[in-house]
Amino acid sequence: MAVGPRLEGKTAIVTGGASGIGEACSRLFVEHGARVVIGDIDETKGAALEEELGDAAIFRRLDATSEPNWNEVVDEVMSLWGRLDIVVNNAGMSGAKGRPPVEDTIVENWDDVFAVNSTGVMLGTKTAVSAMRKSGGGSVVNVSSIFGIVGSPAGAAYHASKGAARTFSKAAAVQLAKDNIRVNSVHPGFTDTPMTTDIHSDPAIHKYRVDMTPLGRLGKPNDIAYGVLYLASDEAAWVTGIELVIDGGEISW
Repeated sequence: MAVGPRLEGKTAIVTGGASGIGEACSRLFVEHGARVVIGDIDETKGAALEEELGDAAIFRRLDATSEPNWNEVVDEVMSLWGRLDIVVNNAGMSGAKGRPPVEDTIVENWDDVFAVNSTGVMLGTKTAVSAMRKSGGGSVVNVSSIFGIVGSPAGAAYHASKGAARTFSKAAAVQLAKDNIRVNSVHPGFTDTPMTTDIHSDPAIHKYRVDMTPLGRLGKPNDIAYGVLYLASDEAAWVTGIELVIDGGEISW
């Protein structure tokens, strides 16, 4: 049986929506019938993707760490389309080059990473509540990381911030269930994106990460986006508070 569009008539905001996993989500959502706000701080990439996707998508500069900016974008969505059904809190940062371990962590870098990876997730969820309540409910998908569940030799701030997004999602899922607002987290493994280009361009690191992945390759943005699509859709109407791991089997080691 043919499957039709899975997000027909829905509206979505995708942060970090102009590149990597966010771009893949923006494209897939439009393909499945949604109207999408591509939220990003990269105006060049955002405008180019808006033009490519046509009338179903608009680009808006969105700093995920700014509550006033969030309010502006959500207010515009409600003014344009009258509803907000989906928020994908995907914007993220890895922190200082090399992802320093605990004893080399600098407070300023810790704060910068948390501002995007944790506070940005909270703001995107918080700001969506009133609008989603008016629409009868909605879906918030928070893109965390496999490193929000397990540790590694580096990146203390990254691990902690992604772990915070994971646990925040569970708390929000319980608190917002009465409003039919579902909140879930997605945990990508090693994925090729613009944020990982510098890491994966090192042949030794690339081989190490592929060797750690039982399915034998690094992830692609669409591998993650299809999981986000499921959680955003009505197919997941009874799914909230979960952590969806998409990692090629890495966590099973």
